[in-house]
Amino acid sequence: MRRYLTAVAVMGLLCSAAAMPSPAQTSPAKSTAKASTAATLPLIDLAGYKRLVEKYRGKPLLVTFWATWCEPCRDEFPMVVALAEQYRPQGLSVFGVSLDANADMHVVRRFLAEFRPQFPNYRQDPQIDVDEFYHGVNPNWEGSMPETIFYGRDGRIAVHFTAEQKRETFEQAIHAILGARSSVNRTPPAVAAGN
Repeated sequence: MRRYLTAVAVMGLLCSAAAMPSPAQTSPAKSTAKASTAATLPLIDLAGYKRLVEKYRGKPLLVTFWATWCEPCRDEFPMVVALAEQYRPQGLSVFGVSLDANADMHVVRRFLAEFRPQFPNYRQDPQIDVDEFYHGVNPNWEGSMPETIFYGRDGRIAVHFTAEQKRETFEQAIHAILGARSSVNRTPPAVAAGN
């Protein structure tokens, strides 16, 4: 009987300890920091994307479409982050759009925490027709990743890349949209096909 009571008392203590909040749960500073880094990316559909691009009209704009499941995207993203920092003082605006699924959001949060982009990132609404989204964003995009679009100050596509590109290719496109007063709606032959 004594062993039974001792076992019940130990179980009761363990259950009480498990129910108590941890220090991370009771500390307002820690819980706020955790919540802000764990925030989900705002969802956008095609109309939302077009509103975003319109918001940047008058500025050279680079938009990167990426996903954590896309190896070339993972390789290219740190370079995009570095280029955004380098060319921001010259007037380049940048935002990203993740094509990750709801189930991958924990991976997305870790990815963004690792690379710390200083530009906004959104996520394609998983409820929409992806083909319609791709063609609405860029009629020449068939869904291959990564996709990078460079908009001139007039809000029109100046250049786009499908597939991973070298830094020099990115910098050529950035210089073109930074220097152009109005964009030419064509893609240079060497860039259109991608690598």
